[in-house]
Amino acid sequence: MKQIVKIELKNIDSFENHPFKVQRDDPFNELKESIKENGLLEPLLVRLKNNGRYELISGHRRKLALELNWITEADCYVEDLDDDEATIKMVDSNIYRNLILPSEKAFAYKMKLEAIKHQGKKNELRHSLCQS
Repeated sequence: MKQIVKIELKNIDSFENHPFKVQRDDPFNELKESIKENGLLEPLLVRLKNNGRYELISGHRRKLALELNWITEADCYVEDLDDDEATIKMVDSNIYRNLILPSEKAFAYKMKLEAIKHQGKKNELRHSLCQS
């Protein structure tokens, strides 16, 4: 079971090279109003960075909606993810949104493919080290 932790939004950085732009469209405005009325229903997903700050894996729209509602902290799932795992999880959690530009989708799939390739190399290295 994942543990939920309250984290100040000022301590959460966006995912580096995040390919998806937050559109301030009608669905976003509905999300913003929902958070204003009901609070955050789905925690953000973050990972701890080496500098003690957090990196946002999933929930960029929710984080912005919180900030625009003057809310300063959020419930977050904190997962221990390496760079490749974080990239794959970030892409998978965003790729099925309705309104994604083809360029965003292409860049996201490219990021995921590179992460999967890196994982394969890590597994091959781990396997060869175990057989030594």
